[in-house]
Amino acid sequence: METILSYIEWNVDPTFITIFGREIRYYGLLFALSFLLGVKLMEKIFKQENVDLKKLDKLFIYAMLGTVIGARLGHCLFYDFEHYIAHPISILYIWEGGLASHGATIGIFIALLLFDKKIMPGKLMWNLDRITLPVALACCLIRLGNLFNHEILGIGTDLPWAFIFNYSYEDKIPRHPAQLYESLAYLLVFIVLYKGYWSWNWSAAKGKLFGILMTGVFSIRFLVEFVKLKQTDAEADILSGTLNMGHVLSVPAILIGIYFIFKSNKHESNITA
Repeated sequence: METILSYIEWNVDPTFITIFGREIRYYGLLFALSFLLGVKLMEKIFKQENVDLKKLDKLFIYAMLGTVIGARLGHCLFYDFEHYIAHPISILYIWEGGLASHGATIGIFIALLLFDKKIMPGKLMWNLDRITLPVALACCLIRLGNLFNHEILGIGTDLPWAFIFNYSYEDKIPRHPAQLYESLAYLLVFIVLYKGYWSWNWSAAKGKLFGILMTGVFSIRFLVEFVKLKQTDAEADILSGTLNMGHVLSVPAILIGIYFIFKSNKHESNITA
């Protein structure tokens, strides 16, 4: 990475190392790291609340499958439906790229529903609140991976912190580092949730941590979408190009988050009254 005039030339090779002809990219390493750190965070929480650690192993499997399957299907359904309905086998070609965070959110929720039914009955909200910490951290790391991968680019800009992505298929012009905006903002959400759980006892207000995650992450996503390029050619703009699919999918998540924050605050007030 080097500065050219007032811009930052981002020329970091997306490939961390090549072993036996197979590329290992920074994106994949950061994706894997998000799961590793997530397990460590949940292990700390399970020990804090005296929950059987054997259940954590199963939670990891459910969450991992929910994330990957949900993210892939979300991309196929929300961003390029016509292509994948015409070539359904290509849904399995996950190595070609194409993961959607909104789909991952739905996938994780479904996974936790199944986990609640089979492994920890009656603990759905408990798990939703506590998994917010690893999810927020994963959002930060995965967007950082997108930065290393020279993808999810911003629109052109003449701001002094604009990036020129040398490994991108797009024109080499200064652009908003949209991935970095999101990564840093999600890191802030993680810090707030971490403090909320460990210092401010927010876990006592059922649904509060989950509500803050949903509202925080998807409000950030909604705002950053204004400076992003469309993710696929098939993505149709809405309202004459003002909003895109990322905006539309974020709105329900934000409303869900606001609902749970409001509900948890009422619950907290009743407890302290």
